[in-house]
Order: sequence, then C-alpha cells, then structure tokens
Amino acid sequence: MTHTTVFALLAAGAGACIALQASANGRFRHNLGSPEYAAFFSICGTVLTAVAVMLLVRPPVPDAAKLRQTEWWNWVGGPLGAVIVLAGASLVGPGKLTAAVFIAAVVAGQLLCSLALDHFALMGLAPAPLTPGRVLGAGLVVAGVVCIKSL
Repeated sequence: MTHTTVFALLAAGAGACIALQASANGRFRHNLGSPEYAAFFSICGTVLTAVAVMLLVRPPVPDAAKLRQTEWWNWVGGPLGAVIVLAGASLVGPGKLTAAVFIAAVVAGQLLCSLALDHFALMGLAPAPLTPGRVLGAGLVVAGVVCIKSL
C-alpha cells in the first residue's frame, strides 16, 4: 500500500468522524433544545481531548517568536471548527437535514473552496490550476448533493 493510499484512508476515516460528529451534535441539540449549548459542550470535549493528547505526547512548546511570526489566518482554524460544530448541531436531525445531505453539502463546500485555494495558491498552498477534470469532478460532487437530497 502506498503512502497516498494510507493517507487517503486516514482522510476517509476523518470524514466518517465528521459524519458521526454532526449526527451526535444534532441529537445533542434535540435533547438539550439548544444548538448553541450542543456546540459548546461538544467543543468542551474537543478541548479536553486536546489537553489529554498534549499531556500524553508532551510536544515541545513552540518558540514565542515563531508564534508571533505566524500569519493571522493561521489562527482561524479554531473558530472555523466551531462554525462546523454549530452547523452540525443546528442543521442535522429530525425536521432538518439528514446526516448524508449535511455531509454531502459540507463536502461540496469543502471541494469548491479547496479548488479556489489551490488554483490561487492561497494560504501557503502550492498552485494547482483548475483543469477540466477538476471542474468535472467538482460538478459531479455538486450533482451528488442534488441526488442525495432529491432521490
């Protein structure tokens, strides 16, 4: 098995975690009656998990100068993660979106944004211009969202 295959399988596993997370947070919202609290308690779990990993792994503390030199957009991951958690808690569940429709729409949004990031070499990425194959692939993912929602 190549490294690329292993990495792709790990990414697919992360995708499964996102589907499980959205479903769990949607049910949490249903049980608590509040998407905000569902997201808050979910993020508390994230913080506890991160602290446990830090205590177990004990990585070296980054140099303060390196922290100061990072680009401003390096810090948006946490708030963006909170938006994803809140979206799952708010949008998945009875009378809302199914897990499949939510994840399909999330993947479509991720792919379209990723194509722009790659094409314009934004956020430190190497340039990967749009090609007919990449546009077709993105169109098929969007079509998949429509099929999952409609059929």
